Amino acid sequence: QVQLVESGGGLVQAGGSLRLSCEASGRTFSCYVLGWFRQAPGKDREFVGAIRWSDGRTSLADSVKGRFTVSRDNAKNTVYLQMDSLKPEDTAVFYCACDARELTRFGYRPRNFDYWGQGTQVTVSS
Repeated sequence: QVQLVESGGGLVQAGGSLRLSCEASGRTFSCYVLGWFRQAPGKDREFVGAIRWSDGRTSLADSVKGRFTVSRDNAKNTVYLQMDSLKPEDTAVFYCACDARELTRFGYRPRNFDYWGQGTQVTVSS
């Protein structure tokens, strides 16, 4: 089992920044990829970014490229999502997730992730 706990959400004005953290515990060595998703009210859960635990290779959704970055701190078993130039349309609950079966080779879809955090709310005001 892997436990994931997100933190760092909050209310920010458009153009501002936030850094989300996702601390992993348990069988963290089983996480091939740690990903970030977001879900706005009435919308599907959407891929935001991911990082491969072994070598730090990252991927980002087109909608956030140039504004968001994903990084990790191996010693702390923590993954970060740095969000800059935030827009009102970034408002959502943000989740981190662990791929323990290497299914993200086939795409960053929610069903390819095995463990999820509880989510943290990000609200961007205009």
